[in-house]
Amino acid sequence: MHTRFSILSLLLISLLFSQCKPAGENSTPLPKLGNWHVDEKTVDGKVVLDTVYHKIADFSLTNQEGETITNASVEGKVYVADFFFTTCPTICPIMKKEMLRVYEKFGENPNFKILSHTIDPNYDTEEVLKDYAQKLGIDNSNAWSFLTGDAEKIYELGQTSYITTAQADQTAAGGFLHSGAFILVDQNGHIRGVYDGTKTDQVDQLIKDIPTLLGQ
Repeated sequence: MHTRFSILSLLLISLLFSQCKPAGENSTPLPKLGNWHVDEKTVDGKVVLDTVYHKIADFSLTNQEGETITNASVEGKVYVADFFFTTCPTICPIMKKEMLRVYEKFGENPNFKILSHTIDPNYDTEEVLKDYAQKLGIDNSNAWSFLTGDAEKIYELGQTSYITTAQADQTAAGGFLHSGAFILVDQNGHIRGVYDGTKTDQVDQLIKDIPTLLGQ
C-alpha cells in the first residue's frame, strides 16, 4: 500500500520554500522533491511505514575530457545539474554566467560537483565541450563536467529524473527546447531544490542552500 504525491506540487513547494526563506538563512532542512510514496511493511508482526523518495536514475555519459561519468562519480557528493547546448542563442549564456558563480564558490570543494548536460550531443562532441569549458575558464573537469552522450538517453534523464524540459524542437530557437533550471541534488541522488538559472536572486539562494547539504 502506498500514497503518491505530484511532482508539480512539490516543485511549487520548493520554489515557495526558497523564495520565502529569510536572507542569509541556510540551516532549514531542504525538502526532497519529485514523486514519493509511503510503503507499509510488516516487520516482526508490526506495521512499519517506509518512505521511498524520487531518485536520479542510473546514467553513463562522457565529459569534456573523454572520461565516463556515472552515478558513482557523484555518489556521496552534492551536485548541481543543468541542461544546455553550446550554440544556444537565448538563455544558455546567462545560465553559464550564473553557474560560474556557483563554480567559483564551491569548485574547490571535493564533495561538490556540477554536471552540465548538452541536449545537442551530435554537435557538442567532447572536443567542442572542452573548448567551450576552456572559454569559460573551466580547467577542472572534476568540479564541473560538461556531458555528452546518446541524445534520447539525455532527454529521458532530463525529463524523468531531473524533472526538467530537455528535448529537440525545431520550432524553438536553435532547434532545442530546455528550461533554465539548476537542479540541486544531494549525496543520495535526491532532488533538494530547483532554481531559475537565469535569475540572479534564485542563484543567490542556491549558493546559500548548498552548504546546508554539504554539512549533512
